[in-house]
Amino acid sequence: MDYGYAGKVAVVTGGSSGIGLASVQTLLESGAKVALCARTESRLNDVASVLIRDFGKENVLSSAFSVLDPEAVNGFAAQVKERFGRCDLLVNNAGQGRQSTFATTSDDDWRAEYELKLFSQIHPVRAFLPMLREAKGSIVVVNSLLAYQPEPHMVCTSSARAGVQNLVKSLSIELAPDIRVNSILIGMVGSGQWLRRFAEREDQSQSKAEWYGALAKNKGIPLGRLGDPSEAASAIAFLGSPGASYITGAHLEVSGGLARHI
Repeated sequence: MDYGYAGKVAVVTGGSSGIGLASVQTLLESGAKVALCARTESRLNDVASVLIRDFGKENVLSSAFSVLDPEAVNGFAAQVKERFGRCDLLVNNAGQGRQSTFATTSDDDWRAEYELKLFSQIHPVRAFLPMLREAKGSIVVVNSLLAYQPEPHMVCTSSARAGVQNLVKSLSIELAPDIRVNSILIGMVGSGQWLRRFAEREDQSQSKAEWYGALAKNKGIPLGRLGDPSEAASAIAFLGSPGASYITGAHLEVSGGLARHI
């Protein structure tokens, strides 16, 4: 699907796997030039080489660093400015969740989780804000359904995700009308931790479709399956596109109906 990104530049953090990588591919397919970053240099280089092969070197920029390092993020923004001259869309794709209850979460774990979830938003927004203002651009935050529907075994991450959602709403007001700010709330998407858990399944004869189906049934997902990263990427591409030009401060659930809140 063409979301109308011809002549536009998108930046995707956490872009070497899962929803981040699917977003990079979707945006490139829709005509954007894309700058992506991730922490692991070897994986990022492998991914970038494939993207360059498929979409052309002139359309891809990659850099390995942690978004918790403000100087590195600022340097990346300078690279994007020098290479592409603009930024129309920033996709903030924060890290994975921490599994723990209140009783098993230490003070250091709380600090680390809040730092990761919040500053992975704050640093990129600060760095790319001038270019986004100039372009009348958009920010899309990849958040979790946990922000509204916490799980007892993910108490720390659920709390931090709620903070991120509050930040999205605040930014949507403060940065308007120049910049739109929205989020997606993902439920259970078949990437990352679920792929690892599938690999470690007790019954190795189960196919991925069977294992995911049983998991979805156990979790009560009405659509009966886990989501695909490309489905989350489609929602991101829409929210950042001209087709969503009158949408800001909103969240779009990509959960297969798992959401129970109203």
